[in-house]
Amino acid sequence: MNSISVARFFEEQKDELKLEQLTTSLQCPVEITTSDINRPGMCLMGFTENFLAERIQILGQTEISYLAQLSGEEPRESLERLLQFQVPCIIVAKGLEIPPHLVERCNGLKIPVMRTPMSTTPFIHDLTKYLDTVFAPSVIIHGSLVDVYGVGLLFTGKSGIGKSETALDLVERGHRLVADDVVTVTRRQGDILIGMGNEVLAHRMEVRGLGIIDVQSIFGIRSIRAQKRIELQVNLQEWGATENIDRLGLDDHHTTLLDVSIPYLEIPIFPGKNITVIAEVVALNYLVKVYGYNPAEVFNQQLLEHMRKRSVARAWVRDDTE
Repeated sequence: MNSISVARFFEEQKDELKLEQLTTSLQCPVEITTSDINRPGMCLMGFTENFLAERIQILGQTEISYLAQLSGEEPRESLERLLQFQVPCIIVAKGLEIPPHLVERCNGLKIPVMRTPMSTTPFIHDLTKYLDTVFAPSVIIHGSLVDVYGVGLLFTGKSGIGKSETALDLVERGHRLVADDVVTVTRRQGDILIGMGNEVLAHRMEVRGLGIIDVQSIFGIRSIRAQKRIELQVNLQEWGATENIDRLGLDDHHTTLLDVSIPYLEIPIFPGKNITVIAEVVALNYLVKVYGYNPAEVFNQQLLEHMRKRSVARAWVRDDTE
C-alpha cells in the first residue's frame, strides 16, 4: 500500500489510539504516505528548512509548552510557520490544551486536527507500529506456512509436490497451520518476515482427492495461528531433480525474500519418505543452531581431530624401530 487517507486512518485507529476529532472534517488533499512521524518543534521556532511535510505532525508537551510561553501575536505567527505546509494531519498528544486559533485555521486549510490522551512517546510508538504494518512491503508466495516447535517453516515447491499434505500431517502431530497455498509475506521493521493467510481462504486447505477441508473445525483452535515469523524456507524437490543436495550440513544456504536473507533448505522427496519427521528435525536443528550449537560443525571438528590423532599415532608406530 502506497498511501492511506486520514479518514481511513482515523476510523481504523480511533479506538486503539483514543483519537478525538477536533476539526469539522477529516478530508485532506494530502494522504499519509510514510510510517515516519515528525515533531515540528524546530519549525515552530522558525527553522523550516528540510521540514518533513509529508509526515503526520505530533504536538507534544514540548511544542505546546513552547507556544504557551509566547506572547501577543507570537503564537499565531509560530503556528503559521507550520501551517504554510500542507501536512496530512496534526495530532495533539497527552490531552493537552489546543493552541488558540489552530482548529479554526486548520478547518480553512483542510488539515485534520486530532487529540489523544495518550502520552507522547507511547502514542508515537503505537502509531508507528500501525503505520509500519500499513506500509510494509509484501509479496504473495505459493506454499504452506506451519509453526513447528515455534519455528516458522515456509514449505515451497512445484504444484502437487506435497506441501499441503506435509502441512496437514504436521497439524495432525500437534503443530499449527498459519497458511496453505497462498501465503502473504510482509517485511516488518528490523528485517522481520511475517507470513499470514488469505482472508478468504483462512485456515482451509485443498487436499487432492479429498477437496477443501477446514483445519480449525477438524483439529480445533490450537491447530492454527493468525500469523508467524518466517525463520526458514524448506523447498521440496523430487528425488533426482537436483544433484546439489547437501549431505553434510556444513554450508549454510540462504535465500532472499523482500530483500531479507533467511536460511534455505532443499529436501528431496519420494513416495514413502517421512517428510513430516524430517520437517520436525529441521525445526529442532534450527533451534539448536540458534542456541549456539552446530551439530555438523562439531562432528567435522571431531573428525578432523580424530584424523590428526591417528596420523600422530601412525608416525609414532612407524618410527618405533626398537
